[in-house]
Amino acid sequence: METLKTNPIARIKPIVEVAESIGLNDEDLELYGRFKAKVRLESIRRLDRKADSRLILVSAMTPTPAGEGKTTVSIGLAQALNRLGKSSICALREPSLGPVFGIKGGATGGGRSQVLPLEDINLHFTNDFSAIESAHNLLAAIVDNSIFHGNPLNIDSRKITWRRVVDINDRYLRDIVIGLGGSTNGVPRETGFDIVPSSEIMAILCLSRSYRELKDKIRRILVSFTYDDLPVIAGDMKVEGAVTALLKYALLPNLVQTTEGVPAVIHGGPFANIAQGTNSIIGTDLALRLADFVVTEAGFGFDLGAEKYFDIVARYGDLSPRVVVLVATVRALKYHAGIGRDELDEPNPRAAVMGISNLRKHYENIGKFNLPCIIALNRFPQDTDEEIAAVIDAAGYDGMNIAAADVYRLGGEGGLELAEKLIELTKDSSGTFRSLYEWNQPVEDKIFKIASEIYGAISIDYQPRAQRNLDLIKKIGYDKLPICIAKTQQSLSDNPNLLGRPKDFIVTVRDIKIAAGAGFLIPITGEILRMPGLSKKPAAFSIDIDDNGNITGIT
Repeated sequence: METLKTNPIARIKPIVEVAESIGLNDEDLELYGRFKAKVRLESIRRLDRKADSRLILVSAMTPTPAGEGKTTVSIGLAQALNRLGKSSICALREPSLGPVFGIKGGATGGGRSQVLPLEDINLHFTNDFSAIESAHNLLAAIVDNSIFHGNPLNIDSRKITWRRVVDINDRYLRDIVIGLGGSTNGVPRETGFDIVPSSEIMAILCLSRSYRELKDKIRRILVSFTYDDLPVIAGDMKVEGAVTALLKYALLPNLVQTTEGVPAVIHGGPFANIAQGTNSIIGTDLALRLADFVVTEAGFGFDLGAEKYFDIVARYGDLSPRVVVLVATVRALKYHAGIGRDELDEPNPRAAVMGISNLRKHYENIGKFNLPCIIALNRFPQDTDEEIAAVIDAAGYDGMNIAAADVYRLGGEGGLELAEKLIELTKDSSGTFRSLYEWNQPVEDKIFKIASEIYGAISIDYQPRAQRNLDLIKKIGYDKLPICIAKTQQSLSDNPNLLGRPKDFIVTVRDIKIAAGAGFLIPITGEILRMPGLSKKPAAFSIDIDDNGNITGIT
């Protein structure tokens, strides 16, 4: 085995050996070098789901801006299950270059609980994001080209809803004007760029299990309206075949490994604050055909990725999680007690306990989906024993099931207590969760159900644009779609400054996007943006490469 320069703890196996350990052979793989591979669709289809494969969903309390280590816990838990003799796979999302070069850094875990090769996974990986970006922008170019060549579909250029995407945080591209420079360059109009994880193509890829399904969803994408307010879809332009062709290999799930050699399926990467926030259905489905325990994650807090997982992804994918693992950290608890970011590393057991109200709300929310929960208290290096003990005692006194996890420092060994408790919980859980709402309810009722029961809001304020779109959605028949709310990840509310467990607040919906291809509606709340910006000192400043091609600085 080859030792990784980037992680002296880990020894990496050729991916064919990892594949063999779960029953896959060379013919099942499309190799991307020695340590990465895609699994062919025909190989997935020949496998049956294991009769008692147990799906574990990892979510979190409301995080600090830097995140609380959901991916690290997911990887460490899969390694701990493996140490206990259980066949396990983690099914995770792919990183976006936006966070890699922005605030949060990479998304491959940390310490002894990482997926490898981490630089490759964080930077381009198997080019899935590039393919999605190209497919999305091809459709955008076709829309503008149709207008340029006589506008046979009677498209109103003021009502084009399909923007462009790029996978870099670039605030200067949020709102732009295109078509300048004379009539040969097209018709000038306002538009803009979103980040690739927010693309409907990304959402569609993560909700599709075949090329036929992928192409059919792409065909249904709403791109514009006519001057008569009739919807124009991608299928009207006869371009769904070309767009799908660009995604031929992107649809195939990726196989890599953890620092302890546990197989990892990494595929898709929508953000939970602006999309469904979970890895692909096909990736999770593959893992359920290969392992007894599958650990998957949902982005940001339970109010975002996990709610969408239960009400959208699980229902489309026929997936039934058995247990929810809710990640908490001492620093996040202190943050929600009002401790400033520059003071989070200072010992403060009292503040950690004071911030438990946010954790309690998420724990209560999980019960609304009829599933058991265990809190994973993810230990950071600066946490003191006194802080850890205070949180465990307070959570236990409050009736919450909790276990400390030291998987960053110890890998699978540091997650054994969590894994043992989780195994016991899965024995008593049937995996028959209940949804929060029925899809055929009125749109306003579905939005209020989420906002009131999951966030804690008392009412919804629909601004004029959102109200007009509500009326339009009912008129053109998209009102039976599920809801995928775009909301800040920094608060249970739509105001990032309301920490802890806010009450008696109003959620402001300023727009509602129709993702007809993916099959959901996207209410845009508060000041949430679909194109992030870079901070004053982005993570990109720390990334470098030497003359031998060794990359450093990705964390």
